[in-house]
Amino acid sequence: MTAVVGAQWGDEGKGKITDLLAQEADVVIRYQGGNNAGHTVVNQHGTFKLHLVPSGIFNPNALCIVGPGTVVNLQVLCEELANLERSGIRTDNLRVADRAHLLMPWHVAIDRLDERERGRQKLGTTGQGVGPAYADKVSRHGIQVYEVRDERRFRQRVAHELERQKKVLERFGDAPLDATAVADEVLRAATTLGDRIVDTLPLVERALKTDARILLEGQLGAMRDLDWGIYPYVTSSNPLAGGAAVGAGIPPRYITKVIGVVKAYSTAVGEGPFPTEMAGSEGDALRERANEYGATTGRPRRVGWFDAVAARHAHRLNAFTELAVTKLDVLGAYREIPFCVGYEVDGALTTDMPPTAVLERAVPRYEKLAGWCDPLTGVVDRAHLPDAARAYLMRVEATVGAPIGMVGIGPERSATLL
Repeated sequence: MTAVVGAQWGDEGKGKITDLLAQEADVVIRYQGGNNAGHTVVNQHGTFKLHLVPSGIFNPNALCIVGPGTVVNLQVLCEELANLERSGIRTDNLRVADRAHLLMPWHVAIDRLDERERGRQKLGTTGQGVGPAYADKVSRHGIQVYEVRDERRFRQRVAHELERQKKVLERFGDAPLDATAVADEVLRAATTLGDRIVDTLPLVERALKTDARILLEGQLGAMRDLDWGIYPYVTSSNPLAGGAAVGAGIPPRYITKVIGVVKAYSTAVGEGPFPTEMAGSEGDALRERANEYGATTGRPRRVGWFDAVAARHAHRLNAFTELAVTKLDVLGAYREIPFCVGYEVDGALTTDMPPTAVLERAVPRYEKLAGWCDPLTGVVDRAHLPDAARAYLMRVEATVGAPIGMVGIGPERSATLL
């Protein structure tokens, strides 16, 4: 069983790697997060931006599960499925865990209003309501997906929760939501999904008993982990491999392979410290060259040089069996490439990840690696990469501490060197 984990701030290319590996998988499970994820997949069917649907959906023989560790906006999920079906992609292989939590319209409203209230201290959320949905889950006010099966009780729950949230919305000066309209909208989406809403544990147990090939897909990355990331600029769940076991309903001992996905440089969406960030025209040029815009929000991503401290932090938390390096081709424009190997904090050098308030004053310490100033188009194996590109990958392996198993040299599924 393989878990695919982001080893930076998110947007590392997990969708592409999952799509590639899913061609030989029997089961693909999204184990945490919600539609704040944006996994871009480019394959023979076209270019797709997935938010809730597992990236294994393009393999019609793979069972795709939206796991119990996720928060699910049923309306968004139905729209995403409809878009896939319009492109000729089958979606009857999708199942939604009935123990997942519903992301409701008031969560979206509160998320956006809370960001507005924070002002300069905003977190940079996607505004999709994921944080408030998880907050309700933890405070035991959440509504689980299975509850849509009992319409009368579900409507009572919606009315009760909206009454509770009414004071919050009024404090922000927002108009109250209508309980009947909200319940109608969610129930319509549930009807569309029909028997795709199931108890997923028997499906997972059966897959384990038959030695099925299972792929676990997370969203965001280790630097946005609720416990080990740059708190409070983090997501509301655990994208680490340990979170995969809980969020998918998998006993931890079954996870035998953990692939850490990193870009050949660094990107981040949202606020918080980002030590290697490139400012001004230099950052703008890399962003445009690499088309670094959020798949969910369209916001320009912050861009920076590769940060070995952050990637090694992720490795220490996940014990990656291998790395997948994406977008190596983007660095082909540089004659010299800065490579962060440590931070200077208060006059001392460290290769450990400090807590957020300390990280905010960390100064990256760079090595300068040779660039290759060559396009990688047409390269079919790693042996035929330019010498400088192979040296760059070796430096990634040495500083992070994990071997590289895959290298992406373009957005297409086929542009991956194994």
